[in-house]
Amino acid sequence: MMKCTALAAMLLAPSACVDTSEDDPAIADAEQAISWGTLPNPGPTTINTPVGLAFDIDNGVGTPLQVRKNQTFYINQIDIRASVLAAVDEGVRGLDARGDFAGLDWRDTKLVDQSFPPLPNPDGTFTRRRMYREARWMDRPSLFIIEQFDAQGHPRGLPLIVDTGLANLRTGLDSFFVRRLRAIQWTNDCVSVSSCAGAKSFEEEALVELRYANGPNPNFQFHSATTQLRVWWSATEHTYKIPVEQIANPEWDYGFSIDLAVLTPPRSNGTYAPGTVLDVQFTLRDGRGKRLHNPGQMPSLLDYVLGNVPSGIDYWNGTERVMTYYRRKHRERQMVVAINGPMQNTKPVRETLDFFGQIFTTADGSLVTATPSAQGFFAEAAAVPPWQTFVGVIPVEAPVTDKVKFTLPPDAQSGTYKIVMKARRSYLGEDIPRSGILAIQVGSPTVTKKTLETGGCASCHSDGSDMTRISHAIPLNQRDTCTGCHVPLPFEPEGTVYIRTHFIHSRTDRLNAWEAECKMCHTTKASIQRTSKSACLSCHKSYPPSHVSQFGPIVDMYIGGQPGEDSFRQCTTSCHTNHPYSGL
Repeated sequence: MMKCTALAAMLLAPSACVDTSEDDPAIADAEQAISWGTLPNPGPTTINTPVGLAFDIDNGVGTPLQVRKNQTFYINQIDIRASVLAAVDEGVRGLDARGDFAGLDWRDTKLVDQSFPPLPNPDGTFTRRRMYREARWMDRPSLFIIEQFDAQGHPRGLPLIVDTGLANLRTGLDSFFVRRLRAIQWTNDCVSVSSCAGAKSFEEEALVELRYANGPNPNFQFHSATTQLRVWWSATEHTYKIPVEQIANPEWDYGFSIDLAVLTPPRSNGTYAPGTVLDVQFTLRDGRGKRLHNPGQMPSLLDYVLGNVPSGIDYWNGTERVMTYYRRKHRERQMVVAINGPMQNTKPVRETLDFFGQIFTTADGSLVTATPSAQGFFAEAAAVPPWQTFVGVIPVEAPVTDKVKFTLPPDAQSGTYKIVMKARRSYLGEDIPRSGILAIQVGSPTVTKKTLETGGCASCHSDGSDMTRISHAIPLNQRDTCTGCHVPLPFEPEGTVYIRTHFIHSRTDRLNAWEAECKMCHTTKASIQRTSKSACLSCHKSYPPSHVSQFGPIVDMYIGGQPGEDSFRQCTTSCHTNHPYSGL
Protein backbone atom coordinates (compact mmCIF):
# COMPACT_ATOMS: atom_id res chain seq x y z
CA MET A 1 0.00 0.00 0.00
CA MET A 2 1.23 3.53 -0.74
CA LYS A 3 0.82 6.14 2.02
CA CYS A 4 1.28 9.83 1.10
CA THR A 5 2.60 12.12 3.84
CA ALA A 6 1.40 15.70 3.88
CA LEU A 7 4.58 16.75 5.69
CA ALA A 8 6.87 15.45 2.96
CA ALA A 9 4.74 16.94 0.20
CA MET A 10 4.48 20.29 1.93
CA LEU A 11 8.26 20.60 2.31
CA LEU A 12 9.00 19.47 -1.24
CA ALA A 13 10.62 16.21 -0.19
CA PRO A 14 12.10 14.27 -3.11
CA SER A 15 9.47 11.60 -2.50
CA ALA A 16 6.13 12.43 -0.93
CA CYS A 17 4.79 8.91 -0.72
CA VAL A 18 6.06 6.13 1.53
CA ASP A 19 5.77 2.43 0.74
CA THR A 20 4.50 0.78 3.91
CA SER A 21 3.49 -2.53 2.36
CA GLU A 22 6.53 -4.31 3.81
CA ASP A 23 7.20 -2.44 7.03
CA ASP A 24 10.09 -3.70 9.13
CA PRO A 25 9.11 -5.57 12.32
CA ALA A 26 11.27 -3.06 14.21
CA ILE A 27 9.10 -0.26 12.79
CA ALA A 28 5.59 -1.60 13.01
CA ASP A 29 4.05 1.59 11.69
CA ALA A 30 5.88 4.01 9.41
CA GLU A 31 3.89 6.89 10.91
CA GLN A 32 5.62 6.13 14.23
CA ALA A 33 9.12 6.11 12.74
CA ILE A 34 9.59 9.69 13.87
CA SER A 35 9.28 10.48 17.55
CA TRP A 36 9.99 13.41 19.85
CA GLY A 37 11.76 13.37 23.17
CA THR A 38 14.59 14.69 25.30
CA LEU A 39 18.30 14.10 25.09
CA PRO A 40 19.15 10.54 26.14
CA ASN A 41 21.01 10.00 29.38
CA PRO A 42 24.55 8.63 28.98
CA GLY A 43 24.88 4.93 29.54
CA PRO A 44 23.82 1.70 27.82
CA THR A 45 21.76 2.03 24.66
CA THR A 46 19.30 -0.13 22.74
CA ILE A 47 18.05 0.25 19.19
CA ASN A 48 15.30 2.45 20.64
CA THR A 49 17.73 4.92 22.26
CA PRO A 50 18.10 8.07 20.11
CA VAL A 51 21.77 8.38 19.16
CA GLY A 52 23.28 11.49 17.53
CA LEU A 53 24.09 10.82 13.86
CA ALA A 54 26.94 12.63 12.09
CA PHE A 55 27.29 12.65 8.33
CA ASP A 56 29.64 14.25 5.82
CA ILE A 57 29.25 15.32 2.19
CA ASP A 58 32.32 16.41 0.22
CA ASN A 59 31.99 17.94 -3.25
CA GLY A 60 28.61 16.35 -3.69
CA VAL A 61 29.63 12.86 -2.52
CA GLY A 62 28.36 11.43 0.75
CA THR A 63 30.83 9.59 2.98
CA PRO A 64 29.54 6.02 3.52
CA LEU A 65 28.02 5.28 6.92
CA GLN A 66 28.00 2.18 9.07
CA VAL A 67 25.28 2.05 11.73
CA ARG A 68 23.87 -0.48 14.18
CA LYS A 69 20.98 -2.26 12.52
CA ASN A 70 17.57 -0.74 13.22
CA GLN A 71 19.16 1.95 15.41
CA THR A 72 17.20 5.09 16.29
CA PHE A 73 18.99 8.35 15.43
CA TYR A 74 18.58 12.09 15.51
CA ILE A 75 20.77 14.34 13.35
CA ASN A 76 23.52 15.79 15.55
CA GLN A 77 26.19 16.87 13.07
CA ILE A 78 26.27 17.83 9.40
CA ASP A 79 29.46 18.69 7.51
CA ILE A 80 29.24 19.72 3.86
CA ARG A 81 32.10 21.03 1.76
CA ALA A 82 32.55 22.22 -1.82
CA SER A 83 35.90 23.26 -3.29
CA VAL A 84 37.51 24.44 -6.52
CA LEU A 85 41.10 25.19 -7.53
CA ALA A 86 42.33 28.34 -9.23
CA ALA A 87 45.59 29.70 -10.67
CA VAL A 88 44.66 33.35 -10.14
CA ASP A 89 43.41 35.29 -7.14
CA GLU A 90 39.66 35.49 -7.62
CA GLY A 91 38.73 35.45 -3.93
CA VAL A 92 35.98 32.84 -3.72
CA ARG A 93 34.22 33.81 -6.95
CA GLY A 94 35.07 30.48 -8.49
CA LEU A 95 32.63 28.79 -6.12
CA ASP A 96 29.84 30.85 -7.69
CA ALA A 97 30.74 29.60 -11.17
CA ARG A 98 31.63 25.94 -10.73
CA GLY A 99 31.44 23.08 -8.29
CA ASP A 100 28.69 21.78 -6.05
CA PHE A 101 27.78 25.18 -4.56
CA ALA A 102 27.60 27.07 -7.87
CA GLY A 103 23.81 27.22 -7.62
CA LEU A 104 23.81 29.11 -4.34
CA ASP A 105 23.12 32.83 -3.98
CA TRP A 106 26.60 34.32 -3.56
CA ARG A 107 25.54 37.96 -3.63
CA ASP A 108 26.84 40.20 -0.81
CA THR A 109 29.83 37.93 -0.09
CA LYS A 110 32.30 39.82 2.08
CA LEU A 111 35.91 39.27 3.15
CA VAL A 112 35.83 39.48 6.94
CA ASP A 113 39.08 38.00 8.31
CA GLN A 114 42.60 37.05 7.22
CA SER A 115 45.42 35.10 8.78
CA PHE A 116 48.86 33.74 7.90
CA PRO A 117 49.87 30.63 9.88
CA PRO A 118 53.31 31.50 11.26
CA LEU A 119 55.15 28.33 10.17
CA PRO A 120 56.31 27.96 6.55
CA ASN A 121 55.25 25.22 4.17
CA PRO A 122 57.75 22.41 3.37
CA ASP A 123 58.91 24.31 0.26
CA GLY A 124 59.58 27.51 2.22
CA THR A 125 56.45 29.36 1.07
CA PHE A 126 53.63 30.47 3.37
CA THR A 127 49.87 30.06 3.41
CA ARG A 128 47.30 32.83 3.58
CA ARG A 129 43.77 32.10 4.78
CA ARG A 130 40.97 34.51 3.91
CA MET A 131 37.50 34.10 5.43
CA TYR A 132 34.33 35.17 3.62
CA ARG A 133 30.85 35.55 5.08
CA GLU A 134 27.52 37.32 4.55
CA ALA A 135 26.66 35.67 1.24
CA ARG A 136 22.90 35.45 1.08
CA TRP A 137 22.89 31.66 1.22
CA MET A 138 24.96 31.79 4.40
CA ASP A 139 22.63 34.16 6.23
CA ARG A 140 19.27 32.84 5.15
CA PRO A 141 17.58 29.81 6.73
CA SER A 142 17.45 26.53 4.83
CA LEU A 143 16.39 23.00 5.61
CA PHE A 144 17.51 19.44 5.05
CA ILE A 145 15.21 16.52 4.37
CA ILE A 146 16.79 13.15 5.11
CA GLU A 147 15.13 10.02 3.75
CA GLN A 148 15.85 6.29 3.87
CA PHE A 149 15.90 4.17 0.71
CA ASP A 150 16.42 0.45 0.10
CA ALA A 151 18.56 -1.21 -2.57
CA GLN A 152 15.67 -1.07 -5.04
CA GLY A 153 15.25 2.66 -4.60
CA HIS A 154 12.10 2.44 -2.49
CA PRO A 155 11.63 4.92 0.34
CA ARG A 156 11.49 3.41 3.84
CA GLY A 157 9.85 5.37 6.62
CA LEU A 158 9.03 9.04 6.90
CA PRO A 159 11.50 11.81 6.02
CA LEU A 160 13.30 13.63 8.81
CA ILE A 161 13.60 17.42 8.59
CA VAL A 162 16.21 19.67 10.24
CA ASP A 163 17.06 23.31 9.57
CA THR A 164 20.00 25.70 9.69
CA GLY A 165 18.19 28.47 11.52
CA LEU A 166 19.18 32.10 10.99
CA ALA A 167 22.68 33.58 10.95
CA ASN A 168 21.81 36.48 13.26
CA LEU A 169 19.31 34.93 15.66
CA ARG A 170 19.25 31.78 17.74
CA THR A 171 15.91 30.41 18.89
CA GLY A 172 14.73 27.43 20.85
CA LEU A 173 13.31 25.98 17.64
CA ASP A 174 16.71 25.74 15.91
CA SER A 175 17.84 22.23 15.09
CA PHE A 176 21.49 22.95 16.00
CA PHE A 177 23.39 25.12 18.45
CA VAL A 178 26.41 25.62 16.18
CA ARG A 179 25.63 27.13 12.77
CA ARG A 180 28.71 28.05 10.74
CA LEU A 181 28.37 28.68 7.02
CA ARG A 182 31.29 30.40 5.32
CA ALA A 183 33.86 30.31 2.52
CA ILE A 184 37.65 30.25 2.72
CA GLN A 185 40.32 31.08 0.18
CA TRP A 186 43.64 29.33 0.66
CA THR A 187 46.68 30.89 -1.00
CA ASN A 188 49.29 28.15 -0.79
CA ASP A 189 52.47 29.74 -2.19
CA CYS A 190 52.89 33.14 -0.55
CA VAL A 191 56.42 34.53 -0.52
CA SER A 192 56.17 35.69 3.11
CA VAL A 193 53.74 36.07 6.02
CA SER A 194 52.78 39.48 4.66
CA SER A 195 52.87 39.10 0.88
CA CYS A 196 51.33 36.72 -1.68
CA ALA A 197 52.77 38.56 -4.69
CA GLY A 198 53.04 36.26 -7.67
CA ALA A 199 51.02 33.47 -6.05
CA LYS A 200 49.56 30.91 -8.46
CA SER A 201 48.15 28.20 -6.18
CA PHE A 202 44.70 28.91 -4.77
CA GLU A 203 41.95 26.77 -3.33
CA GLU A 204 38.45 28.06 -2.66
CA GLU A 205 36.10 26.16 -0.42
CA ALA A 206 32.68 26.64 1.10
CA LEU A 207 31.70 24.94 4.33
CA VAL A 208 28.52 24.08 6.17
CA GLU A 209 29.07 23.11 9.81
CA LEU A 210 25.98 22.25 11.85
CA ARG A 211 26.34 20.41 15.14
CA TYR A 212 25.14 19.93 18.70
CA ALA A 213 21.46 19.27 18.21
CA ASN A 214 19.23 20.83 20.83
CA GLY A 215 17.67 17.41 21.32
CA PRO A 216 16.67 14.28 19.41
CA ASN A 217 13.70 16.15 18.00
CA PRO A 218 12.72 14.53 15.76
CA ASN A 219 14.36 11.11 15.47
CA PHE A 220 13.91 8.11 13.21
CA GLN A 221 14.63 4.40 13.29
CA PHE A 222 16.54 2.70 10.49
CA HIS A 223 14.49 0.24 8.49
CA SER A 224 16.39 -3.04 8.16
CA ALA A 225 16.19 -2.76 4.35
CA THR A 226 17.73 0.74 4.26
CA THR A 227 20.96 0.89 2.25
CA GLN A 228 21.09 4.60 1.53
CA LEU A 229 20.22 8.00 2.95
CA ARG A 230 19.20 10.73 0.57
CA VAL A 231 19.77 14.27 1.80
CA TRP A 232 17.95 17.09 0.05
CA TRP A 233 19.12 20.62 0.85
CA SER A 234 16.75 23.45 0.06
CA ALA A 235 19.60 25.92 -0.57
CA THR A 236 21.02 24.00 -3.53
CA GLU A 237 18.00 21.81 -4.28
CA HIS A 238 20.53 19.01 -4.68
CA THR A 239 19.93 15.48 -3.45
CA TYR A 240 23.02 13.84 -1.95
CA LYS A 241 23.33 10.09 -1.54
CA ILE A 242 24.99 8.52 1.49
CA PRO A 243 25.59 4.73 1.33
CA VAL A 244 24.55 2.92 4.52
CA GLU A 245 25.70 -0.45 5.86
CA GLN A 246 23.77 -1.76 8.86
CA ILE A 247 25.72 -3.91 11.32
CA ALA A 248 23.78 -6.50 13.31
CA ASN A 249 25.01 -7.14 16.88
CA PRO A 250 28.16 -4.96 16.80
CA GLU A 251 30.83 -5.71 19.39
CA TRP A 252 30.56 -2.37 21.20
CA ASP A 253 27.75 -0.12 22.33
CA TYR A 254 27.34 3.55 21.51
CA GLY A 255 28.46 6.14 24.07
CA PHE A 256 31.88 6.95 25.47
CA SER A 257 33.49 7.34 28.89
CA ILE A 258 37.02 7.71 30.29
CA ASP A 259 38.45 6.30 33.53
CA LEU A 260 41.64 7.79 35.00
CA ALA A 261 43.86 6.34 37.72
CA VAL A 262 47.26 7.22 39.20
CA LEU A 263 49.21 3.99 39.57
CA THR A 264 51.96 5.63 41.62
CA PRO A 265 51.04 5.17 45.31
CA PRO A 266 50.75 8.36 47.37
CA ARG A 267 52.38 8.94 50.72
CA SER A 268 50.69 7.80 53.93
CA ASN A 269 48.71 11.05 54.16
CA GLY A 270 47.33 10.60 50.65
CA THR A 271 49.52 13.25 49.02
CA TYR A 272 52.35 13.20 46.49
CA ALA A 273 55.69 14.83 47.14
CA PRO A 274 57.26 17.36 44.75
CA GLY A 275 59.59 15.59 42.34
CA THR A 276 57.42 12.44 42.17
CA VAL A 277 57.02 10.69 38.82
CA LEU A 278 53.33 9.94 38.32
CA ASP A 279 52.27 6.95 36.24
CA VAL A 280 48.77 7.72 34.98
CA GLN A 281 46.59 5.08 33.34
CA PHE A 282 43.45 5.72 31.31
CA THR A 283 40.72 3.34 30.17
CA LEU A 284 38.31 4.15 27.36
CA ARG A 285 34.87 2.51 27.51
CA ASP A 286 31.60 2.41 25.59
CA GLY A 287 28.19 3.24 27.03
CA ARG A 288 27.90 -0.17 28.67
CA GLY A 289 31.29 0.15 30.32
CA LYS A 290 33.03 -2.26 27.96
CA ARG A 291 36.68 -1.54 27.18
CA LEU A 292 37.42 -0.07 23.76
CA HIS A 293 40.97 -1.46 23.90
CA ASN A 294 42.88 -4.25 25.57
CA PRO A 295 44.45 -3.56 28.99
CA GLY A 296 47.80 -1.86 28.54
CA GLN A 297 47.43 -1.57 24.77
CA MET A 298 46.02 1.05 22.43
CA PRO A 299 45.85 0.95 18.63
CA SER A 300 49.01 2.07 16.86
CA LEU A 301 48.97 5.23 14.79
CA LEU A 302 49.34 3.05 11.68
CA ASP A 303 46.22 1.11 12.70
CA TYR A 304 44.30 4.36 12.93
CA VAL A 305 45.56 5.73 9.61
CA LEU A 306 44.62 2.47 7.88
CA GLY A 307 41.18 2.40 9.47
CA ASN A 308 41.86 -0.66 11.61
CA VAL A 309 40.28 0.61 14.84
CA PRO A 310 36.82 -1.00 14.92
CA SER A 311 35.98 0.35 18.39
CA GLY A 312 36.00 3.92 17.05
CA ILE A 313 38.91 5.38 19.05
CA ASP A 314 40.12 8.57 17.37
CA TYR A 315 43.63 10.02 17.14
CA TRP A 316 44.84 13.36 15.80
CA ASN A 317 43.66 13.86 12.22
CA GLY A 318 46.65 15.36 10.45
CA THR A 319 44.84 15.60 7.11
CA GLU A 320 42.21 18.05 8.36
CA ARG A 321 43.12 21.75 8.13
CA VAL A 322 41.51 23.07 11.28
CA MET A 323 41.07 26.68 12.36
CA THR A 324 39.62 28.03 15.58
CA TYR A 325 35.99 28.96 14.85
CA TYR A 326 36.38 29.01 11.09
CA ARG A 327 37.14 25.45 10.12
CA ARG A 328 36.28 22.05 11.62
CA LYS A 329 37.99 22.13 14.97
CA HIS A 330 35.68 19.28 15.99
CA ARG A 331 37.43 17.06 13.45
CA GLU A 332 40.95 17.58 14.77
CA ARG A 333 40.38 14.65 17.17
CA GLN A 334 43.55 14.95 19.21
CA MET A 335 43.79 12.72 22.30
CA VAL A 336 45.65 14.42 25.17
CA VAL A 337 46.21 13.83 28.89
CA ALA A 338 47.40 16.74 31.04
CA ILE A 339 48.04 17.79 34.63
CA ASN A 340 48.01 21.28 36.13
CA GLY A 341 48.09 22.79 39.58
CA PRO A 342 47.90 23.83 42.25
CA MET A 343 44.49 24.98 41.12
CA GLN A 344 44.51 28.24 43.08
CA ASN A 345 47.53 29.43 41.08
CA THR A 346 46.48 28.44 37.56
CA LYS A 347 46.07 31.19 34.97
CA PRO A 348 46.40 31.71 31.21
CA VAL A 349 49.84 31.01 29.77
CA ARG A 350 51.03 33.84 27.52
CA GLU A 351 54.47 32.53 26.59
CA THR A 352 54.77 30.59 23.32
CA LEU A 353 55.62 26.96 24.01
CA ASP A 354 58.89 25.60 22.62
CA PHE A 355 56.89 22.74 21.17
CA PHE A 356 59.37 21.27 18.71
CA GLY A 357 62.35 21.84 20.99
CA GLN A 358 60.71 19.81 23.74
CA ILE A 359 59.48 17.06 21.42
CA PHE A 360 63.04 16.13 20.50
CA THR A 361 64.45 16.39 24.03
CA THR A 362 61.75 15.26 26.48
CA ALA A 363 62.51 12.03 28.30
CA ASP A 364 58.97 10.79 28.97
CA GLY A 365 57.14 12.08 25.89
CA SER A 366 55.27 14.77 27.81
CA LEU A 367 55.64 18.52 27.28
CA VAL A 368 55.93 20.95 30.17
CA THR A 369 53.64 23.88 29.38
CA ALA A 370 53.99 25.87 32.63
CA THR A 371 56.46 25.96 35.51
CA PRO A 372 56.19 27.41 39.04
CA SER A 373 59.13 29.75 38.42
CA ALA A 374 57.90 31.14 35.08
CA GLN A 375 54.10 30.96 35.17
CA GLY A 376 53.41 30.44 38.87
CA PHE A 377 52.01 26.92 38.52
CA PHE A 378 52.89 23.59 36.94
CA ALA A 379 51.36 22.02 33.83
CA GLU A 380 52.43 19.11 31.65
CA ALA A 381 50.67 17.45 28.72
CA ALA A 382 51.07 14.16 26.84
CA ALA A 383 49.50 13.09 23.55
CA VAL A 384 48.23 9.61 22.71
CA PRO A 385 50.05 8.35 20.67
CA PRO A 386 53.05 10.44 21.82
CA TRP A 387 53.69 13.61 19.83
CA GLN A 388 57.02 12.10 18.82
CA THR A 389 55.08 9.61 16.68
CA PHE A 390 53.58 12.38 14.57
CA VAL A 391 56.98 13.91 13.73
CA GLY A 392 58.72 10.62 12.91
CA VAL A 393 60.83 10.18 16.05
CA ILE A 394 58.74 7.10 16.96
CA PRO A 395 57.62 4.74 14.14
CA VAL A 396 53.90 4.90 13.31
CA GLU A 397 53.63 1.14 13.82
CA ALA A 398 55.11 1.32 17.34
CA PRO A 399 52.91 -0.01 20.19
CA VAL A 400 50.90 2.60 22.08
CA THR A 401 50.16 2.09 25.77
CA ASP A 402 47.30 3.27 27.96
CA LYS A 403 49.72 5.05 30.32
CA VAL A 404 51.45 8.43 30.41
CA LYS A 405 54.08 9.86 32.79
CA PHE A 406 54.13 13.23 34.49
CA THR A 407 57.01 14.45 36.66
CA LEU A 408 56.12 16.89 39.39
CA PRO A 409 58.81 19.58 39.62
CA PRO A 410 60.95 19.83 42.77
CA ASP A 411 59.42 23.26 43.48
CA ALA A 412 55.81 22.16 42.97
CA GLN A 413 53.56 24.19 45.27
CA SER A 414 51.11 22.51 47.61
CA GLY A 415 47.45 22.08 46.82
CA THR A 416 45.01 20.32 44.51
CA TYR A 417 46.20 19.26 41.06
CA LYS A 418 43.87 18.01 38.34
CA ILE A 419 44.59 15.41 35.69
CA VAL A 420 42.35 15.78 32.65
CA MET A 421 42.00 13.74 29.47
CA LYS A 422 40.19 14.69 26.28
CA ALA A 423 39.34 12.26 23.49
CA ARG A 424 36.82 11.63 20.69
CA ARG A 425 35.12 8.50 19.43
CA SER A 426 33.61 7.99 15.96
CA TYR A 427 31.58 4.80 15.97
CA LEU A 428 28.78 3.52 13.72
CA GLY A 429 27.49 6.98 12.87
CA GLU A 430 28.08 8.62 16.26
CA ASP A 431 30.86 11.22 16.62
CA ILE A 432 31.26 12.51 20.20
CA PRO A 433 33.87 14.05 22.52
CA ARG A 434 34.48 13.01 26.11
CA SER A 435 36.70 14.03 28.99
CA GLY A 436 37.89 12.44 32.21
CA ILE A 437 39.07 14.39 35.27
CA LEU A 438 40.86 13.22 38.40
CA ALA A 439 42.01 15.39 41.34
CA ILE A 440 45.09 14.59 43.44
CA GLN A 441 46.82 16.34 46.33
CA VAL A 442 50.45 17.47 46.17
CA GLY A 443 52.38 18.50 49.26
CA SER A 444 49.32 18.99 51.46
CA PRO A 445 45.96 17.24 51.93
CA THR A 446 44.18 20.61 52.00
CA VAL A 447 41.93 20.94 48.98
CA THR A 448 42.44 24.14 47.00
CA LYS A 449 40.46 25.62 44.13
CA LYS A 450 40.57 28.36 41.54
CA THR A 451 38.37 31.41 41.93
CA LEU A 452 37.26 32.10 38.37
CA GLU A 453 36.41 35.59 37.20
CA THR A 454 34.07 34.51 34.44
CA GLY A 455 30.69 32.86 34.58
CA GLY A 456 27.17 32.79 33.24
CA CYS A 457 28.05 30.20 30.60
CA ALA A 458 24.96 28.11 31.33
CA SER A 459 22.68 30.92 30.22
CA CYS A 460 23.54 29.84 26.66
CA HIS A 461 25.25 26.50 27.11
CA SER A 462 22.45 24.21 28.16
CA ASP A 463 20.58 21.22 26.73
CA GLY A 464 22.16 20.41 23.36
CA SER A 465 24.92 22.97 23.90
CA ASP A 466 25.76 21.88 27.44
CA MET A 467 29.50 21.96 28.06
CA THR A 468 29.50 18.17 28.54
CA ARG A 469 28.46 17.79 24.88
CA ILE A 470 30.50 20.41 23.03
CA SER A 471 34.21 20.97 22.40
CA HIS A 472 36.09 18.59 24.77
CA ALA A 473 32.96 17.76 26.81
CA ILE A 474 34.50 19.23 29.96
CA PRO A 475 31.84 20.05 32.58
CA LEU A 476 31.22 23.69 33.33
CA ASN A 477 32.51 23.37 36.90
CA GLN A 478 35.83 21.97 35.62
CA ARG A 479 36.80 24.92 33.40
CA ASP A 480 39.87 25.44 35.58
CA THR A 481 41.49 22.42 33.88
CA CYS A 482 41.83 24.17 30.50
CA THR A 483 44.90 26.37 30.98
CA GLY A 484 47.44 23.53 31.10
CA CYS A 485 46.86 22.54 27.46
CA HIS A 486 45.63 25.78 25.95
CA VAL A 487 48.89 27.66 25.53
CA PRO A 488 50.27 29.61 22.55
CA LEU A 489 51.91 27.24 20.07
CA PRO A 490 54.30 28.08 17.22
CA PHE A 491 51.73 26.83 14.69
CA GLU A 492 48.62 27.87 16.64
CA PRO A 493 49.31 31.11 18.53
CA GLU A 494 45.66 31.53 19.53
CA GLY A 495 45.83 28.54 21.86
CA THR A 496 44.97 30.31 25.11
CA VAL A 497 41.39 30.04 26.31
CA TYR A 498 40.76 33.77 26.57
CA ILE A 499 41.72 34.31 22.92
CA ARG A 500 39.55 31.48 21.67
CA THR A 501 36.62 32.45 23.84
CA HIS A 502 36.76 36.09 22.78
CA PHE A 503 37.25 35.24 19.12
CA ILE A 504 34.42 32.73 18.88
CA HIS A 505 31.92 34.85 20.74
CA SER A 506 32.86 38.06 18.89
CA ARG A 507 32.48 36.42 15.47
CA THR A 508 29.10 34.83 16.00
CA ASP A 509 25.87 36.77 15.50
CA ARG A 510 23.83 34.23 17.44
CA LEU A 511 24.51 35.30 21.01
CA ASN A 512 21.15 37.09 21.23
CA ALA A 513 23.02 39.63 23.34
CA TRP A 514 25.42 42.50 22.70
CA GLU A 515 28.91 41.04 22.82
CA ALA A 516 30.29 44.34 24.10
CA GLU A 517 28.47 43.66 27.37
CA CYS A 518 31.53 42.26 29.12
CA LYS A 519 29.51 41.57 32.25
CA MET A 520 27.67 38.85 30.33
CA CYS A 521 30.71 36.65 30.99
CA HIS A 522 33.04 38.58 33.31
CA THR A 523 31.97 38.60 36.93
CA THR A 524 34.16 41.54 37.99
CA LYS A 525 35.18 44.78 36.32
CA ALA A 526 38.81 44.16 37.26
CA SER A 527 38.84 40.95 35.22
CA ILE A 528 38.54 42.86 31.94
CA GLN A 529 41.30 45.39 32.59
CA ARG A 530 44.01 43.35 30.88
CA THR A 531 45.50 44.65 27.67
CA SER A 532 47.68 43.12 24.99
CA LYS A 533 47.36 42.60 21.27
CA SER A 534 46.28 39.02 21.88
CA ALA A 535 43.53 40.08 24.30
CA CYS A 536 42.20 43.13 22.50
CA LEU A 537 42.49 41.93 18.91
CA SER A 538 40.91 38.58 19.55
CA CYS A 539 37.72 40.69 19.65
CA HIS A 540 38.48 43.98 17.93
CA LYS A 541 39.38 43.99 14.24
CA SER A 542 41.12 47.37 14.19
CA TYR A 543 42.83 50.00 16.32
CA PRO A 544 43.76 53.67 15.76
CA PRO A 545 46.57 54.77 13.39
CA SER A 546 48.57 55.87 16.43
CA HIS A 547 48.61 52.24 17.59
CA VAL A 548 49.72 51.07 14.15
CA SER A 549 52.65 53.48 14.31
CA GLN A 550 53.61 52.50 17.84
CA PHE A 551 52.81 48.79 17.96
CA GLY A 552 52.77 47.73 14.30
CA PRO A 553 49.94 46.74 11.98
CA ILE A 554 47.39 44.03 12.66
CA VAL A 555 48.64 40.97 10.81
CA ASP A 556 46.75 38.12 12.47
CA MET A 557 43.00 37.85 13.06
CA TYR A 558 43.51 35.93 16.31
CA ILE A 559 46.27 37.74 18.19
CA GLY A 560 46.94 40.90 16.16
CA GLY A 561 50.68 40.45 15.74
CA GLN A 562 53.07 37.56 15.34
CA PRO A 563 53.57 34.89 18.02
CA GLY A 564 55.84 35.80 20.86
CA GLU A 565 56.35 38.82 23.06
CA ASP A 566 54.86 41.23 20.52
CA SER A 567 51.34 39.82 20.83
CA PHE A 568 51.27 38.71 24.45
CA ARG A 569 53.17 41.54 26.15
CA GLN A 570 50.93 43.55 28.47
CA CYS A 571 50.32 47.12 27.33
CA THR A 572 51.17 50.03 29.59
CA THR A 573 49.12 50.23 32.76
CA SER A 574 48.49 53.93 32.12
CA CYS A 575 46.23 53.08 29.19
CA HIS A 576 43.09 50.96 28.77
CA THR A 577 42.30 50.95 32.46
CA ASN A 578 38.64 51.80 32.01
CA HIS A 579 37.36 49.16 29.62
CA PRO A 580 33.56 49.45 29.86
CA TYR A 581 32.31 46.58 31.99
CA SER A 582 28.71 47.20 30.94
CA GLY A 583 29.52 48.07 27.35
CA LEU A 584 28.07 51.54 27.86
